[in-house]
Formats: sequence, C-alpha cells, structure tokens
Amino acid sequence: MKTISTENSHGGTQGVYVDRSDVCDCDMTFAVFLPPQAKARKLPVLWYLSGLTCTHANVMEKGEYRRLAAELGMIIVCPDTSPRGDAVPDEPGNWQFGKGAGFYVDATEPPFAQNYRMYSYVVDELPKLIAAEFPVDMDRQGIFGHSMGGHGAITIALRNPERFGSCSAFAPISHPSVSGWSKPAFQKYLGSDETAWRAYDACSLIEDGHRFPEFLVDQGTGDSFLEDGLRPEELRQACETAGISLRLRMQEGYGHSYFFISTFMEDHLRWHARRLGD
Repeated sequence: MKTISTENSHGGTQGVYVDRSDVCDCDMTFAVFLPPQAKARKLPVLWYLSGLTCTHANVMEKGEYRRLAAELGMIIVCPDTSPRGDAVPDEPGNWQFGKGAGFYVDATEPPFAQNYRMYSYVVDELPKLIAAEFPVDMDRQGIFGHSMGGHGAITIALRNPERFGSCSAFAPISHPSVSGWSKPAFQKYLGSDETAWRAYDACSLIEDGHRFPEFLVDQGTGDSFLEDGLRPEELRQACETAGISLRLRMQEGYGHSYFFISTFMEDHLRWHARRLGD
C-alpha cells in the first residue's frame, strides 16, 4: 500500500492510498478518514460506496462527513467505483458503464470478468487490507452509499448480514434488474440469463429470502432519476412484504447531487453510530 496524500482535518487525518488489487487486476485507489480517537484505540468502520461516474474523491471532497465522524469516533473508508487503467476495458462516452460504473458486481462476461470484480473487492480484498493497515474494529462495521453505491450497500448488507451492524443509502438504485440505466450494464457484466442478476438486486434478494434488520433510505422528490432509475417504492414494497424495517424518507425538492447527500450526511452518520456503538 502506498500513501498518495494525507491532510489533517478535525483533529484526524484524511488519507488517500493506492494498492495493487489481485481481484481487479489493477491498482485501486481509496480514501480513509481516521478520527483523532484512532490514535488510542480501534474504532468502528463505515464503508461509503459512491455512484456512477464517481471515484473515491467525490464524497471525500463534497460529502461533509469529517466533522461529525471525528466527533463520533468513526473511521470512514471510501473505495473507488470501478477498476482503472489503460488495460481495463471500457466504453468511452457511456457514463452508465465501464470505468466509474462497476455496479459492485463480479462480472462473468468477457472482457469485463478479468477486472470488474467490485463485489469481491469491496467485500473481501479491501477489508483485509484495511484491517491490516488501520486501527479498525472489524466487529463493528456499517455500510452506506449513494445511487449505484446505495444499490451496492444494500445488496452487500443483504448478502452479508452477519458482518454489518447497519446499512443506509442515499437515493439507491433499488431494482437494477429493471431500471433503465442499470439493466444494460447487468447484461454486459453478467450475461443474458437474468437469474444471475438477482444476486445484485436488492428487491430480488429480498424476494429470494435474504434479510437485514433495518435500512434508512433518503430520497429527494426532485430527483430526475426517481421514477425509472431509482424506484424506491419497489424497495418499500419488498421490505414490507418481507417484514424488514425500512425508514424511507422522501425529502421534498431535493435532487440527486452532493447538495442532497451532504444535507443528510449527519443523520446517516448518527444512525450508524447508534447501531455500531463505541
């Protein structure tokens, strides 16, 4: 692991790092915020998964999480959204697929299967590195994200409920198997057999018996992607049918950007802190 940069912030340290990923077969960059309490003891860790077109940097620069994370004593880890590099296959000009749009799946279709293994990277490889290099309490993990990253957070929590003590999302893609901006990506990454898509679809996972105790979801009513891309009512229906507690807050007039995310970031950090404890 190499350090790209570190900056003091709210008594802690915001770092950016790069490490060679065997899973994604390329160098992967990620950000870690260490609050001041990390100098003395291991702390809960909260994973933030970003959305389409983003890198580790978007939430780091615009999410406004450091002040409260320092107060609460929470480590924040922000992975990238896809593999990177000249050798990684891509579709330049298509912002809904390829670099910046890994959808947190393990691709099975060539040529994408070699690099686009973001599920295994986020669930297995990166946590091992973080546990080895930073003072994290791996018994207290939460996960959240935005849009494509909200989809990733919910599906990862549903598939790994024993690992995560909390999960929330900002405007998640709730039913990617049918959403206009994710269905084409699933076809290219996972093939035409839609049964293989169910492992990466929150509504389908719930239908298939996967459970997580509770979710917090914030969604802006002014989000231009609300009806076709995000489909929060379908997540609500799936959770109600399964008996999963979902606090879905429709935030009047808010859109899809980091103006929306930063507004409700404090609510989400406190939600996770109450469930992860210290």
